[in-house]
Amino acid sequence: MTCASLNAASPHLVAHRGASYDAPENTVPSVMLAWEKEADATEVDIHMTRDHRIVVIHDSSTERTTGSDFKVAETDYQQLVPLDAGKWKGDAYDGTRIPLLSEVLSKVPEGKRIFVEIKCPSTVLPFLQKVVANSGLLSHQTVFIAFDWETIREAKARFPESDCFWLSGFKKDKITGKWNPSPSFVIERALNAGVDGVDVYHGGPVDKGFVDSAHGKGLEVHVYTVNDREDALRMLDAGVDGITTDRPAYLRAILKK
Repeated sequence: MTCASLNAASPHLVAHRGASYDAPENTVPSVMLAWEKEADATEVDIHMTRDHRIVVIHDSSTERTTGSDFKVAETDYQQLVPLDAGKWKGDAYDGTRIPLLSEVLSKVPEGKRIFVEIKCPSTVLPFLQKVVANSGLLSHQTVFIAFDWETIREAKARFPESDCFWLSGFKKDKITGKWNPSPSFVIERALNAGVDGVDVYHGGPVDKGFVDSAHGKGLEVHVYTVNDREDALRMLDAGVDGITTDRPAYLRAILKK
C-alpha cells in the first residue's frame, strides 16, 4: 500500500466525472476543464462494449446522456460513435462524443491522477490492463475504485502498484439510528480485500474517529460527492485524504481559506 496522502494537510480534490457541474459528465471537455479548475485528479466511469472497447460513461445505457437508448454491453463501439453526449448540457457542447478510456487517459497531465470507477462486470479487467499499460501513465497516476467488493479485490491483484479503493455508501436505520454498513465493517472489509483505502459517501458516519481508525490500519479515506462549503469543511476537519466533487474550483477556494 502506498498511503501517500495519509494525514495530508489538505485533501486531494477529485473532479467527479470531470468538472461535471459545468461540462457534460464523463467527456473529454469535462476532463480537460477539471485541470483548468485546479483539480488534483479526475474521476470517470467505465463500461465495456460488446466488442471489448472500454468507454467512459456512467450508466449501462446511453439514454440519459445522449437521448438514444443503447445498452453499452450489447452494442459495438462504432454504433456509439455518432451519439451526442454533450448537447444536453448546452449548445456549446453540441457534438461531444462518448470517449474511449484510452482517449481520456491521454489527457492526464504529468503530476495529475485519474480515478477509474469500474461500473461493469470484472470481465473488463484484462482489457483494462491493456489500455492502462498502453497509456504511458505511471502507476501512481491511475487509481481504481468500485462498489463491487470482488471487482476491487481483483483489480488490486491486477494493478498492485496502483491505489485501489473500495466504494461504499451508508444508510441509517430509522429505528435504531445505526449505520449500515457500520464504519468498522467498511474498514475491515477493505482490509480483507487488500486494497489501499475506502471511498465513502460523505453524508455517512465520516468523522475524525472513523478517519483515524482507518489511518491506523494503513487505509486512506476518500469521500464523495461534496459540493457545498459546510460539507467540505466538515470533511477537512475529519482529516480525509481526498474529496470528490462536481465543483473543484469552488471547493479549492474554500479549502484555501
